[in-house]
Amino acid sequence: MLSDDPNNERAFAALAEIVRRRAADSSHDDDPLTAEGLDESERERAADLAVWALGEELAGNPRAWFPLIEVARLSVRDDHEGTLRRLRTAAERDPSGRALVEALALLREAGAPVDALGLGVGHWHPKEHDPEVARQLVLASIEAGRPLEAKQHIAALDHYKDPKAVVDLRDELVREVAHAEQTIPGT
Repeated sequence: MLSDDPNNERAFAALAEIVRRRAADSSHDDDPLTAEGLDESERERAADLAVWALGEELAGNPRAWFPLIEVARLSVRDDHEGTLRRLRTAAERDPSGRALVEALALLREAGAPVDALGLGVGHWHPKEHDPEVARQLVLASIEAGRPLEAKQHIAALDHYKDPKAVVDLRDELVREVAHAEQTIPGT
């Protein structure tokens, strides 16, 4: 399935789980070199490395963006530049904007809203992309203490191909910004 659609999230998750289990189970072999076995953190690291290898292999497909997001998720704590590079590549490969939504959410979760803004502003196409990109950009702007920038992202929703489809999202984001302005000093 992944050779046909390298961005099939369910297939990737299922294969990643198999790879994780095998990597963790290999630590319990009767091999004299690993007779003591690995502790829990070492097993988790081995499982992460196995998923990393799977993601890197699948990311070789020029249509693959989801494996890049997953490898970025594994590297976000240890390799900031590599994470950003993978997320940029994923965003460039996906014309729908779903990869950008995932990338921005990942950066926000990692406490890097300014990086999320840089990535989003550089790759967002408000006419074509999933409107959820706007949500991630507005929330990143708020987290970065930039409510005026958040308002610009909301205004960009005017360019979406179906303006009626984003009315509720726009209203929600306007409320988020108004709430943030009340809590951010000096706004």
